[in-house]
Amino acid sequence: MSTELPRAVLAPGIVVGPGHPLALVAGPCVIESPEHVLRVARIVREIAGEFGVPTVFKASFDKANRSSLSSYRGPGLTEGLAALAAVRAATGLPVLTDVHEPAQAEAAAEVVDVLQVPAFLCRQTDLLLACGRTGKPVNIKKGQFMAPHDMGNAVDKVRATGNPNVTLTERGAAFGYNNLVVDLRALAIMRRFAPVVFDVTHSLQLPGGLGHATAGAKEFYLVLARGAVAAGCDALFVEVHDDPARARSDPQTQLSPEEFRTLLNHVTRVRAACHDLAP
Repeated sequence: MSTELPRAVLAPGIVVGPGHPLALVAGPCVIESPEHVLRVARIVREIAGEFGVPTVFKASFDKANRSSLSSYRGPGLTEGLAALAAVRAATGLPVLTDVHEPAQAEAAAEVVDVLQVPAFLCRQTDLLLACGRTGKPVNIKKGQFMAPHDMGNAVDKVRATGNPNVTLTERGAAFGYNNLVVDLRALAIMRRFAPVVFDVTHSLQLPGGLGHATAGAKEFYLVLARGAVAAGCDALFVEVHDDPARARSDPQTQLSPEEFRTLLNHVTRVRAACHDLAP
């Protein structure tokens, strides 16, 4: 049995895994408007370009698991995909979005470059198979309720469709009520199955911590990001907003452009320092 760690295409032109540069998935939590998502995409492209980090833009057309029924979910499939198509055309960035139901996979794959399976749905066989069958790269977020060694089964489901381009994303594990913790061992365990993305901003969340919404502990974003990069993750997932306090989803944990620039300054230096170390 080979002990070589796997590689995969994260998005067209971006390969992740041993021997490849640290990559980035970044953008706002949800599409707030076509104008806003394009504005943030341009910010992400500019700042990531300063550091030479291969980047995938992300935004959700629907946040189907918001804490409250009254919370903003997004514009929906049709309008959301149109907005993402415009971003892709205007910026040249590859684009990622979540799909929540098997029927959404094919429609989304016609527009975006990467399909993402949300954390709460990471065991849903029909959804994983539908995403895999599109032939597009698939990023599976590890559920907060999942042990890292169990994510190999989710990877196998996608690969059973003949699609080899699967990545896994760590976003913390449930720890008591309204809290998440990050176990850096999970990154090493899951890298046995697929390249691993570390979700910086969702790992800062305190789910349901505000009662009607999710709270967060954004002051730890550099601590977690630097630790994950030093531990050998293949990419970072970061939610970025031009005015986080007024964001319509996850205002507690999205990074401002200035915080995003600081993050990349730190993690690119950590990555360079760790470059010659064993994976």
